[in-house]
Amino acid sequence: MTNIILCGGSGTRLWPISRTLMPKQFVKLFNNKSLFQLTVERNSKVCDSQFIVSNAEQYFLAIDQLEELNKMNNKYLLEPVGRNTAPAIALACMALNEEEIVLVTPSDHLIKNETEYQKVIQRAKELASQDFLVTFGIKPTFAETGFGYIEAEASSNKQVGLSVKRFHEKPELEVAEQYLKENLALNAERLAPKFLWNSGMFMFKAGLFLEELKKYSPEIYKASEIAFENRQLIADNQLRITHEFMSAIPEDSIDYAVMEKSDKVKVVPSDIDWSDVGSFDALAIELPKDENNNLILSNKRVETIDMQDCIIIDTDDALLVCKKGSSQKVKEIVSKLKKENSDLPNIHLTGHRPWGTYTILEDSQGYKIKRIEVKPAKRLSLQKHKHRNEHWVVVSGRATVTINDKTFALNQNESTYIKAGDVHRLSNNTDELLVIIEAQVGEYTGEDDIVRIDDDFNREGKK
Repeated sequence: MTNIILCGGSGTRLWPISRTLMPKQFVKLFNNKSLFQLTVERNSKVCDSQFIVSNAEQYFLAIDQLEELNKMNNKYLLEPVGRNTAPAIALACMALNEEEIVLVTPSDHLIKNETEYQKVIQRAKELASQDFLVTFGIKPTFAETGFGYIEAEASSNKQVGLSVKRFHEKPELEVAEQYLKENLALNAERLAPKFLWNSGMFMFKAGLFLEELKKYSPEIYKASEIAFENRQLIADNQLRITHEFMSAIPEDSIDYAVMEKSDKVKVVPSDIDWSDVGSFDALAIELPKDENNNLILSNKRVETIDMQDCIIIDTDDALLVCKKGSSQKVKEIVSKLKKENSDLPNIHLTGHRPWGTYTILEDSQGYKIKRIEVKPAKRLSLQKHKHRNEHWVVVSGRATVTINDKTFALNQNESTYIKAGDVHRLSNNTDELLVIIEAQVGEYTGEDDIVRIDDDFNREGKK
């Protein structure tokens, strides 16, 4: 059985912790492990292999965190642009044997009852072997309006998969409360719950899913097939879909494209202590609070006066304060910042790259100062800038610098200068960390002023 791990999404409701280039699934919030790492560890116990679907910008984050777990024997599918879950799953299934059973899971969910989780996985596997499309329905514990619901057929057997009557969109509070009342009445009669939260987890044979996708969403199937046929094989275990063909695939979720239309769907009721950690209110349930029930995440000492049931999230470049119960509105702040063309929704002051990290020390009109760390045996892309000049000073390590047709070494406390338009590259050819200070001077110092000419990590040529 293969675990298809979907790594898309930017987790806007957990801003400012979660950013586009460091989304919530890779943020280490749980005993210095990320939700992605917990997903891999959990599913490695029930699956033979992992197939990770990611965009190119987040791929290296997955690689780094898998190295920490010593789990490197994985397959990867890299998407240049997201087209929702149906195309992502279809492309992964096209790379597998049609009889292979796949467990499709998001990378950003928390499941604490692993004993029960393994039991429901086994029940789902039995159903998938019988040619059913299986989804996992979470038993509701309160009237949640942020989740979709699965309505199951009435049954006295809680231990098997239930037939699905229909899927429901996120309901109004009154409707969610009615769902909960009906479940309580059924529970009193020792019957299985009728309404379940849609977890976004699935299991089926790869070939069966593709058959149902072709039947109910033929446009997505055909466009995905064409995109897969024109894939690029970057390495033995890494497939990349080109931007042209990925963009041509209609965007849709697996629920809309297949699950809500197929007559082969079963749902397994799952009491697995699950959370999608989709908001700070959800995160507050899982993390310690102060004596006034405030959730405070900060690298500095934070004291509050006459504040209760609040959420305080402090990062180096942004501060969020909100009342518990209102954290779903955080995405409205992110939308506002995007309209202002702010970088705050996209990246932290410390940005992670395949070759290492950079930290913005100062950013002002006409100049920007960075601290750059390059991992051993790594190098940045061969690139040039239109609007800025750069000054590099080596703090520690030994740099190999290419500027136009010249290549030379820089040792500690030595420096160089790169004019706007010069083709240049910074490399670390040693087995020690390289640290430099970069001072950018020019009319524009945005991160998108990069033209990549050659890149070890196969990123887009122009950003």
